[in-house]
Amino acid sequence: MKWLGILGLVALSECLVTIPLTRVKSMRQNLREKNKLKDYLESHPYNVAYRSNDSDLDTGVQSVPMRNFLDVIYFGNISIGMPPQDFKVVFDTGSTDLWVPSIYCYSPACASHNVFDPHQSSTCRISKQAIHLEYGSGDMTGFLAYDTVRIGGLTVLGQAFGLSLQESGTFMKYAVFDGILGLAYPSLGIRRTIPVFDNLWIQNLIPQELFAFYLSRKEKEGSVVMFGGVNHSYYSGDLNWVPVTRPLYWEISMDNISMNGEVIACDGGCQAIIDTGTSLLIGPSHAVLDIQKIIGANRTRNGEYQISCNASNTLPDIVFTINGIDYPVPASAYIQQDVQGTCFSSFDKTRGSMFFPDLWILGDVFLRLYFTVFDRANDRIGLAPAV
Repeated sequence: MKWLGILGLVALSECLVTIPLTRVKSMRQNLREKNKLKDYLESHPYNVAYRSNDSDLDTGVQSVPMRNFLDVIYFGNISIGMPPQDFKVVFDTGSTDLWVPSIYCYSPACASHNVFDPHQSSTCRISKQAIHLEYGSGDMTGFLAYDTVRIGGLTVLGQAFGLSLQESGTFMKYAVFDGILGLAYPSLGIRRTIPVFDNLWIQNLIPQELFAFYLSRKEKEGSVVMFGGVNHSYYSGDLNWVPVTRPLYWEISMDNISMNGEVIACDGGCQAIIDTGTSLLIGPSHAVLDIQKIIGANRTRNGEYQISCNASNTLPDIVFTINGIDYPVPASAYIQQDVQGTCFSSFDKTRGSMFFPDLWILGDVFLRLYFTVFDRANDRIGLAPAV
């Protein structure tokens, strides 16, 4: 079960890889000299701002550019089938499976998104296995299929993925992405299926059994998920490693949450999930309400917590201490301003019938500050300041 973004998507149950680019400057120069730069920018809007260097090619690191939508969600491109059919998906460490809309889906949400047509793929195999995904703002009902999945330069054969028949609720109708590609542990996924990341490793497509995320701040471009290794130009200092406490989500132990040296939440320790599919900092209701009071955030009629924009310049850091290391989150990060100029708290409380109501979820507010490595081989997470 998880929260996806500030819209409160909660999954109860439930195909990624790079584009080998040269340096951005030389690519632009080559296209400009051939008078093709404008056409390329229009047809490849998500790929041109990707920070690349020669070490990616030398080490086998596979990097996939992602688009930052209003600091709410990050998504990238994949294709499924032969010939390829393109989709925008969220690379989500809070769930495990891949699913996209199908031509058989009759919900309004599917009418506004790319849909997969199994009949147009010579390599697709449809399963009789039904799947049902439930969310806080709706649900998805569909079936399982198998096909070739391409993520940048990587090609996964025979990948299991879900195809929706119905998507209820309004969330997916207005989503800027088509589907979700999960990167959590296999134990969280559909039974008797192999998730995308596991197939990348099993099919010898990546040199190391790990992946990493760099999330841009404000900028639409520049975010990247990398598979099989780490590009050190995205962070400063050393990676601090934290053991995974339960191989389901990417769950770790957190020591406490403090402000000005005083513990304000997670006193005595608690558990936290590192989740790229969640926008905010989410925690137990009582703890989050205490933090809202401390920072002076007031509840609005729609349930959000509004705060003075000037507080971004006056409030101190809120520090998340993990495995003995402090990870400060400044007020400029935990206070967000919308397009109308109104500011809101980036903290939110656990809602609905969550299985684990005492868990904290460290979403994109935290991950924009800290480059994160998800090491499946050693069941650990690496954190370092993002640059």
